[in-house]
Amino acid sequence: MQAAELFEQKIKPPEVARRLRVSLKSAYPWHQLWRDDGLEALASRGPSGSRCRLSPRCLEKLAEYLEQGPTAYGWVEDQVWTAARVATLIGRKFHVSYSVSGATRLMHRLGFSPQVPARRVAERDEQAVTAWKEATWAEKG
Repeated sequence: MQAAELFEQKIKPPEVARRLRVSLKSAYPWHQLWRDDGLEALASRGPSGSRCRLSPRCLEKLAEYLEQGPTAYGWVEDQVWTAARVATLIGRKFHVSYSVSGATRLMHRLGFSPQVPARRVAERDEQAVTAWKEATWAEKG
C-alpha cells in the first residue's frame, strides 16, 4: 500500500524502489498494476506458496514430538532430528507425506533446525582407532 501512496504522489518507480528498498523489477510491475487497476490491485493476497498440510493442532503436536527427541520414536543411534526423520515421523503420526525439503521448512517454522548425523558407528572404540592410527602411521613413516 505504501507503493500506491507514493505513486499517487507522482513518484516514479525507481524512486519508489529506492524508498521501499525493493528492486526495480518489483516497482515497475506494481506501478503498472496501480495504473491499470488502482489501489486494490496492490493489496496483499497473503503468503505465497502452498498451504501447510498440517492443521495448527497437528503443528503443536509435531512440536511436542520433536521436543521428546528422536529416541522416543525409535531412532536410537543419536539424538539428532534430521529432515528425513521428521518427514518419516509426520507420515507415521499424521498420515501426510512431506518431502525432506518440506520437512526442513516446517522444522524452521517451528523453531527447530535439522541436523546432519555424524557418520559414526555407535559402538566405535576410540582407543582402538587411536592405536591403529599410531601403528599404521608408524609403519609408513
